[in-house]
Amino acid sequence: MPSDRSGWTRACDLERLIDQNIVCARAGDVDLIVIWSKGRAVACERACPHEQADLSHGHVSEGRLVCPHHAASFDLLDGHISRGWASRPLRIYPVRIESGEVWVRIKD
Repeated sequence: MPSDRSGWTRACDLERLIDQNIVCARAGDVDLIVIWSKGRAVACERACPHEQADLSHGHVSEGRLVCPHHAASFDLLDGHISRGWASRPLRIYPVRIESGEVWVRIKD
């Protein structure tokens, strides 16, 4: 994926994201997914921090990403896991939309 000097990497076309709701992407050496939820794009790590399940096979419900392996869910605002699960939060990355493209920034 193309990137610019400030650390932003093009992840996908906005139209594709809206059509598919979840799109896999790679930024540098980071596998991630980009999600369309409640009219906004969210980027997060692709592997579940609990058991490393592939979150691209999950689904979004009420602003939460539901893991396909154990049905725990992650808040798409801050990455926190649902109650009852011992796991670190899901990594959420900054996103910008520019000229119909979704860009993700991995580095701070």
